[in-house]
Amino acid sequence: MATDTDTATDRRTRPRLASLADGRLFSLCLGSSLLVLASLLVQVSFGTYSMSIAEAWGAVLDPLVWTNPQVLLRFLFGEGLGNAVAGALGLSTAAVDLPTATNIVWNIRLPRVLVAVFVGMALAVSGAIFQAVTRNELASPFILGVSSGAGLTVLLTLVVFSGFALVVPFTAGSVVLSATALLPLTAALGGAVAFGIVYAIAWKGGTSPVRLVLAGVIVSTVFQSLQTALFTFASDIGVVQQALAWTTGSLTGVAWPEVRIALPGTVLAVVLALALARQLNVLLLGESTARSLGMPVERMRFALSAVAILAAASAIAVAGIVSFVGLIVPHVVRNVVGSDYTKLVVGCLFVGPALLCAADVGARLFFEVAFGQPQQLHVGIVTGLVGGPYFLYLMRRQDEMGEL
Repeated sequence: MATDTDTATDRRTRPRLASLADGRLFSLCLGSSLLVLASLLVQVSFGTYSMSIAEAWGAVLDPLVWTNPQVLLRFLFGEGLGNAVAGALGLSTAAVDLPTATNIVWNIRLPRVLVAVFVGMALAVSGAIFQAVTRNELASPFILGVSSGAGLTVLLTLVVFSGFALVVPFTAGSVVLSATALLPLTAALGGAVAFGIVYAIAWKGGTSPVRLVLAGVIVSTVFQSLQTALFTFASDIGVVQQALAWTTGSLTGVAWPEVRIALPGTVLAVVLALALARQLNVLLLGESTARSLGMPVERMRFALSAVAILAAASAIAVAGIVSFVGLIVPHVVRNVVGSDYTKLVVGCLFVGPALLCAADVGARLFFEVAFGQPQQLHVGIVTGLVGGPYFLYLMRRQDEMGEL
């Protein structure tokens, strides 16, 4: 027998589900998914080891991978933890000899696509949240200083503390975490510190969207200057090149460790963003209206910002500072499905990966197709080249650019 609580829950859930039953949202998600799939086929087919699309797809669907769960667990959790999980589940831990094509696709090419998917999701959701928090469609992790703060701490880790290692003791021994393994934590810390400074500068008996954006521009500029200064301390050309890749945004060389770094933070941020979609919609109504509806505006703004920082840090930790994704993806989705954040967040989860996967295909194959050379562009360069003209188009088309 249904209770009053069940009825109330149904009443709250039904409008949310109904808002997702939107033909435009479905078409947007379907088109984005097809673009990601096309990017996957291109990425796994091209490279130094040449194979046809049929051979690449056969490697992706290789039964030796899909019928041996321990292989998937090793990919997802790493060799040691993957074997431990397989043993705990009563699965075989025996090694499986994979064909060359399957090894190349699963160990080199497929992880790059997965990282692009997670980074695209994280940056798009982070940008959407910041635009609601500031009620300004020009807001993004980059503009509010989060990307610059996270990038600065990542560069500090790579350039100054590259030899640092943290020993974590356990009853059965200890685990040594290198500086690179700590990048997600340092990126999140840097993003949080940067946004904390932005919040402190913008605070004047409370904050306002305009003050947050202006403070974000100030902090972002200062932190970018510090990033540039760090290059003078790097004597190793390899470290300089790695640092440059971080500051421009790159997916070159990513593998399963980067998938494992990006996955937890991205999933947690996405779940929280979907759960808080109603609060995001209320913030769009303005501070006075939100307070009249009983919302603690400052606390909610701070909590939502923390979710956006988590998402941005997860992306920056594995791909560096990829520009424009957090800025233009919410625009694209908003122009198609409107400003309802229940639909907007879902749309961002599909359009963000589509944009970044397509951009990475261009970054990886441009020189090879155009000049027959194996060099690769950084994906942040491609997103900047795409995002700049698109934003110019929006600016020329819309009279009230900058307000939601």
